Amino acid sequence: MTDPLFLHPLDPFPPVGASVVLDGAEGRHAATVQRLAVGEPVLLADGAGRGVRGEVVGAGKAELAVRVLAHVHEQPRPWRLSVVQALPKGDRAELAVEVLTEVGVEEVVPWQASRSIVRWQGERGEKARAKWQAAARAAAKQSRRLSVPEVAPLHSTTQLLRRLAGFDAVLVLHEDAAEPLVAAAPPAGGSLALVVGPEGGISEDELAALTGAGGRPVLLGETVLRTSTAGVVALSQLAAVAALRSAGRA
Repeated sequence: MTDPLFLHPLDPFPPVGASVVLDGAEGRHAATVQRLAVGEPVLLADGAGRGVRGEVVGAGKAELAVRVLAHVHEQPRPWRLSVVQALPKGDRAELAVEVLTEVGVEEVVPWQASRSIVRWQGERGEKARAKWQAAARAAAKQSRRLSVPEVAPLHSTTQLLRRLAGFDAVLVLHEDAAEPLVAAAPPAGGSLALVVGPEGGISEDELAALTGAGGRPVLLGETVLRTSTAGVVALSQLAAVAALRSAGRA
């Protein structure tokens, strides 16, 4: 069984042999919910790609003492991946963030597309964003990721166009695109944004604006997927392309 992972600031980064106290919400969960005991292995991660492998050397009611046995670091990925996610309906939103986290996205940008049924406004929007961030945090721990993806503030289409200008490559999932996603994958390195539209699809005006901003429309497959699942399928295809290239087979 994989060692349980808990998030901890790890600042300053502890040397091998040092003792770290895991307290707060993470410590209470480890001590009272998972009931970790002395001698059991754990992973502590700072949420930014660094971590330590350790052993519990002391257990209290709401904290653990962990001796550092080794340093661990997250492996670099082919691209710095950001997913622009049009707002899905209901609990599909948290599902989308969870699976995107599990497959390695580094940032999720909520997008208020013109055909999005859900609307983030005022306090409701802040609560929704907090739920997305909590989903990313929980999924990072479950998947043993050392980094937690950032959930950006809600973006309008105008704001999104400005943001996309800073990426090395932008791929826009669209059911009428002629070019397959796997053929459009850019060379490894740099930043890559993947735009996922709402259930009703990206409007013609939005597609024209995204294309004018450097976006490249791509086809994911023969069927039309839900917005909550399209992103993870796309990232899985990109991961496969990267693996084949690395092996010299593509």
